[in-house]
Amino acid sequence: MNSDSDPGGDDSAVTITVCPDGPLLVRGPAALVDADGNPISRERATVALCRCGGTSIPPFCDGTHKKRKVRRSHE
Repeated sequence: MNSDSDPGGDDSAVTITVCPDGPLLVRGPAALVDADGNPISRERATVALCRCGGTSIPPFCDGTHKKRKVRRSHE
């Protein structure tokens, strides 16, 4: 689900894209914080957040999901 109905419009819009069997792609000026509310530095306009839990660079995706043998089905 997008946070904005026109993701190509305003530069301040934040869009979150759910990639099948992959990360959440966060585009735009979203603030990232850890479980304690501490800011997480981001150096890119688009970041990939891990959903599989196997990444070596949490909370960011490192592609580990591609090595997993079990794939979730999406309908």
